[in-house]
Amino acid sequence: MIRRKLMMVERIMYVDPETPVNCIFTAKIKGEIPEENVKAALKKIQQKHPLLRTRIDMHSEKYPFFTEEQEIDLIPLRIVERKTDKDWLDESEKEWFRLFKDEKKPLAQLVWVKGQDASELLWVMPHCICDGTSLVTLMRELLGLLDNPSFEMSPYPVFSSVDDFLPQDFNMKKEKRKAGLYLLMARLFFIMQRKSKVRNLGKNYVIHWKEDSQMTTQITEKCKAQGISVHALLCAAYMQAFKEIQGKQAKGKVISPVDVRHFIPEIKKDHLFAFAPTVELPLKKGSLDVMDNARELKKELLQKINKIEARKLLWMGEQMHPLVDRMIKMLKSSNGGHDITLSNMGRIDIPNDYKHFTLETIISPTVAFPWLNSNTLVTTTYNQQMDFTFMSNEHFLPKEEAMKIKNKATELLTSSL
Repeated sequence: MIRRKLMMVERIMYVDPETPVNCIFTAKIKGEIPEENVKAALKKIQQKHPLLRTRIDMHSEKYPFFTEEQEIDLIPLRIVERKTDKDWLDESEKEWFRLFKDEKKPLAQLVWVKGQDASELLWVMPHCICDGTSLVTLMRELLGLLDNPSFEMSPYPVFSSVDDFLPQDFNMKKEKRKAGLYLLMARLFFIMQRKSKVRNLGKNYVIHWKEDSQMTTQITEKCKAQGISVHALLCAAYMQAFKEIQGKQAKGKVISPVDVRHFIPEIKKDHLFAFAPTVELPLKKGSLDVMDNARELKKELLQKINKIEARKLLWMGEQMHPLVDRMIKMLKSSNGGHDITLSNMGRIDIPNDYKHFTLETIISPTVAFPWLNSNTLVTTTYNQQMDFTFMSNEHFLPKEEAMKIKNKATELLTSSL
């Protein structure tokens, strides 16, 4: 029987029962698939992943818990008639605001935008149970099962608490003293913060585009030749674009999530998990050369990644539960110290050709954060095409201005080739 307290980071992404924070991940396929195969695939996926058989219990104890529901419904399937190539985008935006409140329904839904010869499949999940790697896993499993319904998958045990991930040499007494000090300092920090009534009242939006295979190849080959990463180049280009469009208002910093599985191998690649440590990267002052900035950012990124102690971070976060509500309030009212959160999911490891259909393309995840600064860029690469989703809200970053930043960043990316 699964019963686990939400980790601190999961609570932040959960926010509260009335505030949805859903990730939507979309794949476009060519070919026909039987509806019964989709439902059978969803059943097997739910049997494998423990969190897809749970609900969130807000009332039994002081903090929310994941609780297994013995008679939980199957993952719902919502079918929509496909009329245009953009229907998936409308459905994605609708699903941003789905509330997973029904105690008998799982924390996931699949939307099938169904056409005659083409369809989009959209995974919809609250961010508190998944990260980008989780979404890729679920899409890979779904497509594999649609093609081969007899394929069997084994369930895995869920961890009971972050203590399961602590290293053997973890000094509990010493770390508890540290945690007490950090908690005190954090309380003082929040007491000193000026109360702000500013909130994200604008409409959330997403800008979606792809770079063709020729441009994608040019970008990746240029990065290889220069000894930099695509991620570093994207960070440099977008920070420079914010600076050129927003002037002194630009922060000159980007936040980059890192897959926690790099640090905690017990969390397997095919396990659902929501926590991603982040690294903050600054733009070098005075430098306008995107490639030079990318080199510096790559160095700094590697240095900061090497310093991440993910196991301790998870444990320390658990000591901060008393402050979660204040953290959420600050995220909802603070401009933040960064221009954008940039998540580069890299090459998506999902097959292209199946016996009964073809995976035509992958669309990067979308999400509508309730934070004041909800600027988020997600990029994936599939079939030698880079795909981008740029999300924010009209109140904080008007869509027209976001388009200017996107166009300037693209110009900087291509001019550096």
